[in-house]
Amino acid sequence: MSSANESEQRRWDEDPGGPPEQLALIRGMVAESKAKAPKAKPRTWRGAALAGELPIARVLVNKGVLHLDQTWDYAVPEHLAEEAQPGVRVRVRFGAGEGRVRDGRREGGGLIDGYLIERIAETDYDRPLAALAQVVSPERVLSPQIERLARAVARRYGGSLADVLQLAIPPRHGQAESRPSPAPLPPPEAPEPGGWERYPAGPALLRDLASGASPRTVWTALPGPTWPGELARAMAATMASGRGALAVVPDGRTAARVDEALTALVGKGLHAVLTAESGPQKRYSQWLAVHRGSVRAVVGTRAAMFAPVHRLGLVAVWDDGDSSHSDTSAPFPHVREVLQLRALTEGCGFLLGSTSCTVEAAQLVESGWARPLVADRATVRACAPRVRTVGDELLARDEAARAARLPSLAWETVREGLKTGPVLVQVPRRGYVPRLACERCRTPARCRTCAGPLEAPDQRELHCGWCGLPETSWHCEECGSFRLRAQVVGARRTAEELGRVFPDVPVRTSGRDHVLERVPEAPALVVSTPGAEPVAEGAGYAASLLLDGWAMLGFPDLRAGEEALRRWIAAACLVRAGGQVVVVAEPTLRPVQALVRWDPVGHALRELAERAELRFPPVSRMASVVGRAAAVESFLAAAELPPDAEILGPVPLPGRRGEPSPGERALVRVPPGSGAALAAALKAAQAARTARRVAASDAVRVRIDPTDIG
Repeated sequence: MSSANESEQRRWDEDPGGPPEQLALIRGMVAESKAKAPKAKPRTWRGAALAGELPIARVLVNKGVLHLDQTWDYAVPEHLAEEAQPGVRVRVRFGAGEGRVRDGRREGGGLIDGYLIERIAETDYDRPLAALAQVVSPERVLSPQIERLARAVARRYGGSLADVLQLAIPPRHGQAESRPSPAPLPPPEAPEPGGWERYPAGPALLRDLASGASPRTVWTALPGPTWPGELARAMAATMASGRGALAVVPDGRTAARVDEALTALVGKGLHAVLTAESGPQKRYSQWLAVHRGSVRAVVGTRAAMFAPVHRLGLVAVWDDGDSSHSDTSAPFPHVREVLQLRALTEGCGFLLGSTSCTVEAAQLVESGWARPLVADRATVRACAPRVRTVGDELLARDEAARAARLPSLAWETVREGLKTGPVLVQVPRRGYVPRLACERCRTPARCRTCAGPLEAPDQRELHCGWCGLPETSWHCEECGSFRLRAQVVGARRTAEELGRVFPDVPVRTSGRDHVLERVPEAPALVVSTPGAEPVAEGAGYAASLLLDGWAMLGFPDLRAGEEALRRWIAAACLVRAGGQVVVVAEPTLRPVQALVRWDPVGHALRELAERAELRFPPVSRMASVVGRAAAVESFLAAAELPPDAEILGPVPLPGRRGEPSPGERALVRVPPGSGAALAAALKAAQAARTARRVAASDAVRVRIDPTDIG
C-alpha cells in the first residue's frame, strides 16, 4: 500500500463519521461480497435437485475410440433442465471409477465435450450416474437429420459416430453463435434452360427439379467454361420448387466459380459458401445460417457434404475423381458415397457431374441407379478442341525433340497459339529437374550411398532424393557416360526453356506453392502442374501442351489411366473450341485414344468391364489393413470376416527416402452385398484391440474403400 493510501486510511480511522474515501469503499464492497458469495458448487453438482421431467440425458462424448462408440447416461440437474435439450453441446465428467460415488452421484473423471442425443425418463444403468457438468450453448447444432446421416456414414465406413460428427459439425465460435442469422428470402423463379439445351435430356432435368421431382443423374459435361452456370441452373431450379440444394466441389477456386454463377442467376442471400478458406468465424456463421434455415442452398468443398440444408431437394458433386473429395480423417468418407447416402435417406435428387467419367460413375449408370446425361457426338465435336499426339516413333525422328525435349509439333502449336491468346502447358511435376537419367543409355541416375534417385529440383547441384547427400562425380555404371538428361522436367525448368525460346512473351507458372486463379486473354505462356491450371479470361486458351504423358500413365496404381485422362481432359476443357491440344504420349494407349476421340464414358465402361473380370472395386468392396506384419496377421485372424471374404496379401509397404518398409498391407475383398458385414467385422475387431490398449507399435490402420490399392 502506498503512503498516500495509508494516510487516507488513518484519517478515516480517526474520524469515522467523515465521508468515506474511495479506497475504503472498494475494500468494504469486496469484503462484503466475499462474505456473502456462496461457495462454488461441487464439480458434480452434489446434492443438486434433478429435473422434474425426463431427468436422464443420453450423451455422445467426443471420443473417437471405437470401443466407446455408444451413448452414456447422465443425470440432468434442475437448473440445466431448460437448456439441456437434444442436439446441444454439453460438457460431462468421463472416466470416474466405481468407488467414487458420493451422495448418490458418481464423481471424478476428466471434463470432455459431447452432444446431448436425447432426454429420457429412466435409465437402464443400475448404478449411480454422474450429472451434466455444463451446457456449452443452447444452440441445437446436432439435428436429427445430421445424426441419421452420421450414423449411416459410420456404418458404411466402419468408424465411430464421434469421428463422423467431428467432420460434420464445425467447431463452435461464440461471437458467430450470438448473432442472429438473416431472415430467409423467398424462392427464386425457375431459370431458363440456358446451356442445358445443348443436352437432349437437359431441359427435362431442370423441369423435373423445378416441379419437385428427385432425378438421379450422371452428367458428362461438354468442354468449355460454361459448366458452373449449368450447375447453378440445376440448383436454382431446385430452389424454385421450395427445396434446398447442395453442391460439393473439389477446391475453393472451383467453389468461387459456382458461387459467382449462382449469384448472377438468383442474387445474393439465397445461398452460402462453405470452404476452409473462409476462416473459423465466417464459416461457422455461414453454417449456422444453413442450419437455421436462413439460406436455401450451399456451395462448398469436402466438409460441406454434411451441410444441414433444410428440405434438401438436390445433392450435386462436381469432378468426383478428384482426390480432395476423399477425407483424410477417420473414417475417411468420400463425398460421392456420402451424397449417395443422403439421396437415399432424404429422398432428394442426385447429380454427379464432370467433364470426364470415373469408373464409379459408369457403374451407377450401368446398375440403373442413375441415368446418363450426355450430349450427342455432333455437339461434342463442335465444342471440343482438336487433339494431336506425339508418340515415341515421332520423337525418335524429330531432331528438335532429341535436342530439347519438346517436339517440333509442340513448338509450332505454341507459336501459332500465341498469335491469338494464351497457351497452357501442363507438366506433371513441379520444380526444376525432379528426376535424371544417363543421356546415352537412359539408365536412371542413382545415389551411390542408398541407391535413391538423383535430382536437381531448384537448379542446384545434384543430390539424392532419399538421403539428401550431394553427388559431385556421377558417371553411368552401365555405359560410363558422364552426361545426364531429364527423365521428367519440372514446371520451373519448362517455364525457363519456353522463356528462352519466346523471350518477348510473358511466362507464368501455377503450382502447389502459388496457384493462379485466372490469367488475362492476352498472349502468354502458362506453365502449370495438373489440377492447378488457371482459367483464361475471354474464350479460353488458344492451345495447350500436355507434356510427359508417360509419367502419368506409368504411375503404379489401378487408376493411373483413369486419372491421366481426367487430368488431360480438365486441361483441354480450358482450350477454346477449335483450339489445338498436343499430348506427348504413345497414341496407341487406351487413355490417349479416349482423349483424341473425346470419349471419357467409353473409357470408363471398358475399365469397368475389366474391373468386373478381376473383381476389383467398384464391382467389389474392399478394405485395407496396414501395420506391422505380426499385428496385421493377428488382427485378421481375430476378425470375424464374412464367409465370402478374400484376403489379398499382406505385402510390404514401400519405404520413403531410403528408409525400411514401415510395415505391411493386406487387402480384404468381398462381393457386392457383403460390404456392410465387412465394415462391421473390421470395426468390431478394431474395437476389441483398442479396449485391450495394445501398444502403439502394434496398432493397425483400417480403411474401407481405399482410394489407392496399387
